[in-house]
Amino acid sequence: MNPRVLHVTTVPVTLPFLAGHITHAKRNGFEVHALSSPGEPLDRFGRDVKIEVHPALMPRRITPLVDLAAVWQIVGVIRRVRPTIVDAHTPKGGLLAMIAAALCRVPVRIYHQHGLPLMTATGVKRLILRWTERTACWLAHQVLGVSESVRGVAIAEGLCSREKIKVLGHGSIDGIEADGKFNPAHFSAEARRRVRARYQIPEGAFVMGFVGRIVRDKGLIELEQSWRALREQYPSLHLLVAGPFESQDPIPADVEAMLRSDPRIHLTGMVLDMPSIYHTLDLLVLPTYREGFPASLLEASAMGLPVIATRIPGCVDAVCGGETGLLVPVRDPEALTTAIRIYLDNPLLRMQHGANGRRRVLRDFDPENLRKALLQEYIRLLGDRGHDDVLQQIFAVAPPKLISHE
Repeated sequence: MNPRVLHVTTVPVTLPFLAGHITHAKRNGFEVHALSSPGEPLDRFGRDVKIEVHPALMPRRITPLVDLAAVWQIVGVIRRVRPTIVDAHTPKGGLLAMIAAALCRVPVRIYHQHGLPLMTATGVKRLILRWTERTACWLAHQVLGVSESVRGVAIAEGLCSREKIKVLGHGSIDGIEADGKFNPAHFSAEARRRVRARYQIPEGAFVMGFVGRIVRDKGLIELEQSWRALREQYPSLHLLVAGPFESQDPIPADVEAMLRSDPRIHLTGMVLDMPSIYHTLDLLVLPTYREGFPASLLEASAMGLPVIATRIPGCVDAVCGGETGLLVPVRDPEALTTAIRIYLDNPLLRMQHGANGRRRVLRDFDPENLRKALLQEYIRLLGDRGHDDVLQQIFAVAPPKLISHE
């Protein structure tokens, strides 16, 4: 019987970020399962990557009774699947999966720390989130942070010991396919015109973009304030906002009204073909309050775009300030406006930073390297915990020269 990995996420929209890791593990002798909240996105993911998926309701918000029920649902799945490794992602999924995996004595328990919601929380909510992170880290055999800056916060906040948490490679969830999916050479000028026409954007307009969930924590208030300051001065400037509105942490009503009513702001909703959106933009802006490692910044860099982000953990790993983009203080619309003006007024700088960003992504964020590193981590942990019988099964499928227990 092949060794089994069970990936757990709170909601299924996170699972596509793990598709490359799942395919790589399957190719190297692992049987892979996924568990997340129920619905068509979960079922579709299972069909797309050809793995068995399992539903367990896990709302993002704090819901003690529902969460307790979810733990027992996860326990039931673990007892049926009997995974060798449980690899849990996102704060809620990480906590519940680590509790269930510990109760079932799963041989290897990994918590992937994708971000820290407590960084913007206050009061009782912050205390609860702090406890959940500490518990997930304590129950895990290994914690994997997606960025060095988030690892630093986790250590400084006392959430995890320095010895237990590490970052694979240069960080991120699964790197960026800069030679494939996110390669600007694969897109023509005609493709750019078609996308602009779809959203009624003039061909010669300067388009800055925002990519992400439309919530307060992503800095939409500051972005809207900056837009108000710039729109009259730059009549050819347009704003393309790609992402869904969400009811949890909603943006203020007046900000939403501006986004929906301004004819030079274009809302795409959820987008499946993100490379075509990046190819349409001239600049990406992400004035977020907290991140783990924002994939949109790396994706935009891979497509040759300059980026502007806030100087916070996660973003400082994705952007080299003054080289691949500009970093501004968090919650500072004036600084954001100034940074946008710098790029609006300096096309040569835009080109330089975009080219630098693409070179960096190609150099440091090759998905294959991250997938190999995660698989090596699986093998190391299995060996450290005395499961040489499982390693023998793996080596029977994948040659030791490709993956080996050191």
